[in-house]
Amino acid sequence: MQICVLGAGSWGTTVAALAARNHPTTLWGRNKTVINDINASHQNNVYLRGFPLPDSLDATSDLAGACAKADVIVVGIPSASFRQVLLDAAPTIRPWIPIVSLTKGLEKSSQMRMTQVIEDVLPGHAAAALTGPNLAKEIMAGQAAASVIATQDMSVAALLQDIFSAPLFRVYRNHDVVGCELGGVLKNVIALATGIAEGLGVGDNTRAMVITRGLAELSRLGVAMGGEHQTFAGLAGLGDLLATCMSPQSRNRYVGEQLGRGRQLQDILDEMNMVAEGVKTASMVGELATQYGIEMRVCQAASRVINGEIRAFEAFDGLRPAQHEQDED
Repeated sequence: MQICVLGAGSWGTTVAALAARNHPTTLWGRNKTVINDINASHQNNVYLRGFPLPDSLDATSDLAGACAKADVIVVGIPSASFRQVLLDAAPTIRPWIPIVSLTKGLEKSSQMRMTQVIEDVLPGHAAAALTGPNLAKEIMAGQAAASVIATQDMSVAALLQDIFSAPLFRVYRNHDVVGCELGGVLKNVIALATGIAEGLGVGDNTRAMVITRGLAELSRLGVAMGGEHQTFAGLAGLGDLLATCMSPQSRNRYVGEQLGRGRQLQDILDEMNMVAEGVKTASMVGELATQYGIEMRVCQAASRVINGEIRAFEAFDGLRPAQHEQDED
């Protein structure tokens, strides 16, 4: 099969490298320096310096050409540009082929998940999400990892599972698309809060509290929005949350950590060459919590710091008296 991956950032490039070991794969990106680098030296020195890519992986900046012959299209585009790239590619995408999202964010104007955007732009195509505790550099270094391919059609899931699987990269199937996608979205906001705690120099007790109570918030909202509770205890929920909150490689944790050290948000974002989806998602999560009647104090604190309503050192002030742990909303 011909695989096309849209988005030549660190994760898009990593997934393209995985797929290229199983099928002919083309990686599309806007940055011609990155594209030329991949084709000439088989490296992406902008996003994954020092990690060799398969010789068989082709790269291009021709969107129409990349999509025209694809049997599966994988989209690793930030949420802010996700719809537009699909719209631009749509005229050359063949009917019915699966479209896989790698993006862990919500569309700002509609609050849609990325598979919903796929279904909106490309009706009739099977929409799927590849998600889980997947740090690109660790996978490129050959360290063992696992992920989840989420789609309602299990025959499509089995097909996609084989495309991305590798000896040290295990891919599981899951029918709960809503839960899997929301786990990836919501954990970014918890990672911001964990990063703020790290930047403030608090203890492990506080970080453990933030992650654990954050998981409770994530699970309650996810279930209210249609996800299945057990999904949030799996790779797409707890697994992704732990990796993103704990790893220094996490973009969202990094932003939170720098905020905790007193830096201004825009200065932090200006120095980054990759998108921290949690920054854009934080306010939307607050709106969704209000809409579904779910109290989310950890997410709310992160959102208020991001929006400049409070300073980072105020994020953990005024912890309210605790209720029963399993009943607390």
